[in-house]
Formats: sequence, C-alpha cells, structure tokens
Amino acid sequence: MSDNLIAVIIGIVEGLTEFLPISSTGHMILVGSLLGFEGEKASVFEVFIQLGAILSVLILYKDKFLAMLRPPALNSFGGSLTAMHVLAGIVPVMGLGYLLHEFIKTYLFSPYTVIIGLIAGALLMLTAEKFSRRPVTNNVDQMTIKQAFFVGLFQFLSLWPGFSRSGSTIAGGLFLGMSRKAAAEFSFIIAVPLMLVACMYDLMKIWNQLSFEDVTMFAIGFIVAFITAYVSIVWFLRFLNNSTLASFAYYRFVVAGLSYYYFFIK
Repeated sequence: MSDNLIAVIIGIVEGLTEFLPISSTGHMILVGSLLGFEGEKASVFEVFIQLGAILSVLILYKDKFLAMLRPPALNSFGGSLTAMHVLAGIVPVMGLGYLLHEFIKTYLFSPYTVIIGLIAGALLMLTAEKFSRRPVTNNVDQMTIKQAFFVGLFQFLSLWPGFSRSGSTIAGGLFLGMSRKAAAEFSFIIAVPLMLVACMYDLMKIWNQLSFEDVTMFAIGFIVAFITAYVSIVWFLRFLNNSTLASFAYYRFVVAGLSYYYFFIK
C-alpha cells in the first residue's frame, strides 16, 4: 500500500475519532497495526496530523478563543467562558501526563491495552447516562470554575489508550450536571491547548527523524484530518441534541470484540 493512501486512511481515522467519544489513540494503534504502519515514522506522522484536527476546533470556536485572549474590559464577546476555566480543566492532567508520558508510550500502546480501554470507557459512558442528574448547565458559557476543574480530572482516565479523552470528559460533565452538548463543547475547547502541548513535546523529540521525502504524505494526512475532524464535530453536536452516548458505547464494545478476535484468536 502506498504511503499516500496510508496517509488518507489514517487521516480519516484521526479526524473522525479525535473528538468523538471512541478514542482516537486507540483507533490509531489498531489501524496502524492492521496496516503495518508502525515505528518511528508512524509516530511522527500520527502526532503531526493531530495538528490538523486541532485546527478544525480553532476555526469552529475562533470567537471563544479570541475572547479568552482579550483583557476583560475589552471583551465584547457575550460568553463567560474564560481562560481560567480552560486552565482549571487542563493543568491537573497536563502534570500527570508529563510524569507518566514515557511509561504510557512504552507499556500502554498495544492492541491489548486499547481493548481494555475501549470496554472501560464504554462502561463509564453508559453509567454516566444512567445516573447523571438533570442538567443545570446547558451552555458551555454557564460553566463554573469548579465544574471545569472536576471535568478536567476525568481526563486522568484518558491517559490509558482506548479510554478516550472526549468520552471521559463528556461523561464527567454529565455527572456534574452539564448537558451533553455543553460537556462536548468544553471537551473540544480544552483539547486545543492539551493537544498542542502534547504534539509539540512529541515532535521536538522525534522531528529529526522526518525527511523531505515525507512532506507529501504528511501534508495529505494533515489536510484529510482537518476536513474530517471539522465535519465530525459539526455532526456530533447535532447528534447530541436528540441522542445519548449509548450508541458510541455499543460501538466501542463491537470494536473491542472484533479487535480481540483479530489480534488474539484469529
């Protein structure tokens, strides 16, 4: 299979799964194993195309990000989500992620651990749907700093590949009285600084392994991931207006079962 076709396939997988509660990391590990696209080049490529997914959120929520950068007195944007909310939601997981980074990359990036994460994350989402209370926060701009902090703590679970950062944060939001849409939007917004820091950290360590011959492949993956992520976010927010997370949980069970069969029984 050509590198460019691999770039399209993995770009689509990244864009579709990065912001849906089904674990992009888990899918990238599984698809990479299926395609035989593994090793240092694959690691650099997978980190790089995440920047395309990040760009889609920056464009969709540009007004909110710009508002957070303005001094309060000059902030004419009507929302109340601030940089403090974002910091409250990301600082704890950034600290723990930094401490565990090498351990996670070394010991948890495998089909087996992904299968465990897929199942555990699905159970969390079903539990959140069953026991969540009536939403008191229907819009991301109504969030409190306290809510942002505790939703952020749920991201600890997503350090396990296959668990899903968006799945854990949206489930956490439901437990804390947020609507599905508000929890999803906060998950998208705090993903930007988290993913930027993680991507820059990884790229600085492995950038010297990228050659000029890889530029075309990387550009294709970046563009495909950006377009696919943009479409998936817009669709997902509309889906949450009338639906629950249950279908994503059942999807995760199916992927876990098929993956277990392919990697360990077949």
